[in-house]
Amino acid sequence: MKRRHFLLALAGGAALAWWLKPGDQGHPHAPYFQTLNDTLREGPGRPLLLIDRERLAANCAQLMAGLPAGRHYRIVAKSLPSVPLVREVMALTGTRRVMVFHQPFISAMAAAEPDCDLLLGKPMPVSAAALFYQTLPANGFDPDRQLQWLIDSRERLEQYLALARRLNRRLLINVEIDVGLHRGGLTGTEQLDELLALIHAHPEHLAFSGFMGYDAQVGKLPGWIEDRDTSLRKSQDRYRAFVERLYQLEPAYRKQSLTFNGAGTPTLRLHGDDTPLNELAAGSCLLKPTDFDLDTLEDFQPATFIAAPVLKRLPGLQLPGPLPLGEIWSWWDPNRRQTYFIYGGAWKAEPASPQGIRANPVYGISTNQMMFNGAPATALREDDQIFFRPTQSEFVLLQFGDLAVIEQGRVHAWWPPFPQQPETAPVAARTGAADAT
Repeated sequence: MKRRHFLLALAGGAALAWWLKPGDQGHPHAPYFQTLNDTLREGPGRPLLLIDRERLAANCAQLMAGLPAGRHYRIVAKSLPSVPLVREVMALTGTRRVMVFHQPFISAMAAAEPDCDLLLGKPMPVSAAALFYQTLPANGFDPDRQLQWLIDSRERLEQYLALARRLNRRLLINVEIDVGLHRGGLTGTEQLDELLALIHAHPEHLAFSGFMGYDAQVGKLPGWIEDRDTSLRKSQDRYRAFVERLYQLEPAYRKQSLTFNGAGTPTLRLHGDDTPLNELAAGSCLLKPTDFDLDTLEDFQPATFIAAPVLKRLPGLQLPGPLPLGEIWSWWDPNRRQTYFIYGGAWKAEPASPQGIRANPVYGISTNQMMFNGAPATALREDDQIFFRPTQSEFVLLQFGDLAVIEQGRVHAWWPPFPQQPETAPVAARTGAADAT
């Protein structure tokens, strides 16, 4: 009886395994990627970060067409971390407004585009602000008019006041407000009073320039906790409360051109003509990495890819160790019957082409030669490319050197990414205070 039960269980397990057996998902490159693959077989033979210039232009057009009436667009530079890339978006959207999040990026934009308008996207240590002024280019960029420092507390404002006094400059102060994300900034409108009082007490060194309130929390909660529309309404009501408090404290600000910045790629399309913002910031939607495959961005196209050369093509699946796990696995899953080792790997990215390519979780992650498997129909050879979509752009675009700009399937230009330190940084900043003394 026990033997019969064992045989029945074995047969049932085999039937279940066969029922769960994956189908063959392998296909060769689609025409778009095949054209790129053919081009890059004669390329530099290393992983490349690709920017599709035509798709970028189409995404810029979509963004501007959907902007609420009378509102401005501000480019988020951390999501497009390259001066030529930002410059391209400037030309396509007609804006000179840029949001910056990293001290070397501030310096790079001020040096490259002396007529740009810069707003900090996060509060900076005052030492970073001081370094910016030490490396200020003599090209006409005037930070007293064109650069808004983000302040999130009285303590930080006092630090910036001390810097302004030391430099004998007048700093534009934009105040970060918490509209629901709870990542810092003013949480109550009454906190604005003491900041404005301090700014107004030192008009020769400080000037209030507006608010910044990031609403990335909108749409992130499960609908049964709070639906997206309710979250957006609460966020906008918080923003309006700060604006109303500002005008109550100082009615003259109603007639001034202030910056009321907010949004971001996840919430860009949720803001309508009734938004309290007068400018909306976004960047990632123009390249559309996978983290931004959102229902509100369905009309935007992926415009950036990683191309990684195939170094080795091996039949079947062989895994280290004494057990024939690879042979069994590839028999059961047709999508494991071809092995490819690529040049590099472990990027924040997902395979995009050929269809059916996947990493091998048992073999593990490698930044040198990472294993991918596919069905025979993927039909890759050595020196062909596997293409990936980055999950995000702000970090990934800084990992590959110059960005390869493609147009009509060909490499049209090479755009350098942002530098990681100011090119004219003083010796003390480059080598450390101990080395400089």
